[in-house]
Amino acid sequence: MILEMKVPSPGESITEVEIAEWLVEDGDYVEKDQAIAEVDSDKATLELPAEESGTITLKAEEGDAVAVGAVVCLIDTSAEKPSGSDAPKAEKKEEAPKVESKPQAAKTETKTYATGTASPAAKKILDEKGIAATAVSGSGKDGRITKDDAVKANPSMGTPTSGGSRGESRSKLSMLRRKVAERLVSVKNETAMLTTFNEVDMSPIFALRSEYKEDFKAKHGVSLGFMSFFTRAVVRALEIYPAVNSMIDGKEMISYDFCDVSIAVSGPKGLMVPVIRNAENLTFRGVEAEVKRLAIRARDGEITVDEMTGGTFTITNGGVFGSMLSTPIINPPQSAILGMHNIVERPIVRDGAIAIAPIMYVALSYDHRVIDGKESVGFLVAVKEALENPTELLMNGDVKKSLEM
Repeated sequence: MILEMKVPSPGESITEVEIAEWLVEDGDYVEKDQAIAEVDSDKATLELPAEESGTITLKAEEGDAVAVGAVVCLIDTSAEKPSGSDAPKAEKKEEAPKVESKPQAAKTETKTYATGTASPAAKKILDEKGIAATAVSGSGKDGRITKDDAVKANPSMGTPTSGGSRGESRSKLSMLRRKVAERLVSVKNETAMLTTFNEVDMSPIFALRSEYKEDFKAKHGVSLGFMSFFTRAVVRALEIYPAVNSMIDGKEMISYDFCDVSIAVSGPKGLMVPVIRNAENLTFRGVEAEVKRLAIRARDGEITVDEMTGGTFTITNGGVFGSMLSTPIINPPQSAILGMHNIVERPIVRDGAIAIAPIMYVALSYDHRVIDGKESVGFLVAVKEALENPTELLMNGDVKKSLEM
């Protein structure tokens, strides 16, 4: 029996995906639920699992844009599993630059190529570079020149040079990256974005973490990090300044009585922004557990579109990469984003005397169409106050009770 595998819908409003990478080769035997491809949508990169076991025939190439519901491969479920060894497992190929190509028509048969012959995809790339196939060594079956061979081919092959590397490569932006680029440009063009700054003395939080982090981790299985303090400080500030927890929809302003806080985390395909739902109801343990869960799912490429949809406010931490100060860009359609930065010991004035303290610069970028200067500055000051007096403002004066919950 020949099973047609079609592109499933990654989420609402998504009508097209892009084959980012095949994890198997044409003719391989695959097991049911084995990951056979990675597909990009404009919101996330997802794995495509085999629906049944059998021999696979690929019907689309890497880089092809295919509609949701379109057939991307065939699985011959009547094929027997290779004897003498287990079926080959999918291994991710080393990342190689991809060259943009137009969607190809579905293949109807498996083709073979003689030594030194370029596949259609490889030939197209070589033609664009002006390189003869005879100048390229093929690494494919029977010496075939593969798409990767063509991508890596140097335009100066066969031409004397003055020494030194002069190669270049082109890589196609993923659908996700292209969508992110469009959104960021639209934010700059369609919002009245401003940024206000402040600094936070992190000494009180350092002291709390130093005293309680070991017991906290032993009890809850997660570390007591900075994100729980910042998230709770943001929730408190959003309750004081509800306009910051609003967004524009056409000629209307939507305000929310809940705090869905988006957190920017680094994933294998770039920046991901999963959402902590109803952060106003979470304890310190609840925030840290949710941050860890979402970060692991993003790192492992398991994050779903639903987990990144929505959000009423965003926190991003450039400090983990060493950033001292930045102007974070708003995550549309939200109206504000808080930027955290690295913590550095700096001289400050405390009680009329110079002291050395761990200082973090914080930045709030906001849409001035929704949020006035008074509200934006007041919001950031409220965050600063909570972080510099966490025992009273975030823990109701009872540290142990707050960290045991």
